[in-house]
Amino acid sequence: MVPSAVSTRIAEYSSLLREHPDFRWLWLAQIVSELGDWFYTVALYSLLLDLTGSAESIGIAIVLQVLPQVLIAPAAGALNDRLSRKKLMILADVVRFFVVLAMLLIDRAEMVWLIYVLLPLETMAWGLFEPGRSAMVPTILPRRHLVRGNALSAATWSFNLAVGATLGGTVAALFGRPTAFVINALTFLLSAWFISRMRVRETHTESSPPFQMRELFDFTPTFEGIQYVREDRKRVAVLCLKGGLGLMGAHNVILPIYGERVFPMTGALSDASRAGMLGMSLLMAWRGVGALLGPLIGAIWAGNSERRMRRGIAAGFAMAAAGYALLAFAPNAWAAGLCVVLAHAGSSIVWVFSTTLLMLLTENRFRGRVFAAEFAFHFLVVSMASVAASTAIDHGIPVRMASLYVGLSMLLPLAIWLSVLPLWRNSPDCALAQDDNP
Repeated sequence: MVPSAVSTRIAEYSSLLREHPDFRWLWLAQIVSELGDWFYTVALYSLLLDLTGSAESIGIAIVLQVLPQVLIAPAAGALNDRLSRKKLMILADVVRFFVVLAMLLIDRAEMVWLIYVLLPLETMAWGLFEPGRSAMVPTILPRRHLVRGNALSAATWSFNLAVGATLGGTVAALFGRPTAFVINALTFLLSAWFISRMRVRETHTESSPPFQMRELFDFTPTFEGIQYVREDRKRVAVLCLKGGLGLMGAHNVILPIYGERVFPMTGALSDASRAGMLGMSLLMAWRGVGALLGPLIGAIWAGNSERRMRRGIAAGFAMAAAGYALLAFAPNAWAAGLCVVLAHAGSSIVWVFSTTLLMLLTENRFRGRVFAAEFAFHFLVVSMASVAASTAIDHGIPVRMASLYVGLSMLLPLAIWLSVLPLWRNSPDCALAQDDNP
């Protein structure tokens, strides 16, 4: 039964990509750009640890990778609801190409400041790109394929993490960090080309007057978006789910420290720095494996049932809590890897199901602002959790204890979600069976 179910699911994904060419181009763009991202992430974090010797440097880097997205969210949401999302995504890719290339200049401790300048620029470009991508999916896929499409996107992200982190760490260890930076930069150009092949009709721009630059400083659309979200308590609850996941953002600090200091691959490489880089990349690869399995299994189990998706979100938070709590007691790298798989399988289930539910609860003309707000809340919490974890570790808190705290913190969003589930008590369970685009 299991091989048959897997074979059927693969056939469904193949059919999805074959029958919806715009989604296929968007998916190909996602593959190349995310592979490049993970190629260079291991090299970047390893570079910071080498040049500074401080966990706090990674915490600062993570904040600068995510916090600017919070600041740009109002403008990014408004732009994606007023202008061509396709053109904005291409622009974001081109900007990221030049930003990543500039990281080749960083080769000594005195140049670390440049990382802290470039990372916010890259993040703001991502903050412009991602709300457009999420808002575009419901316009190029029918409702009945939204779970499948979001599961494929999440599984692809996870596969890219597993493969990209492994290859990136290996390439950086064998050929040097600059190679990883160059590969990442080139993937953004390829991503932009894939997006340019899309022929999507962007109906949200057809009835809008010409865009004026002063609109960037007009917060009326933002206030309209806030009011729109507040009109539906279910919409508020779903929008906040990724904020709950943000508490797990401390893993961005914890996993590199585990790989560098607790489970370095000393048997594979004699050089301590390179062994730590390889250990870091393998733990991040395990994270990708978990995030790959979660949405694939979750989509098979949930099908088109909104009710099962809501229950799956609770299960996902519980898995995330258990995974990081158990990681604190992992005796070896293999056990640590299994704990990471469990945690990120759970978090990816929450991500996919919350994204799908929010798409169903949001009108097309508001999606740019709503998804920008969702990402902003998520990354605000991620940045705070990362700073807290890095500061605690630098002040003597063992990384294993930090992992335990992360696991326990995931019980909070689980409890809140369980408390709001009664909002759906009388809701029908058939929205995804409809064949029209929302």
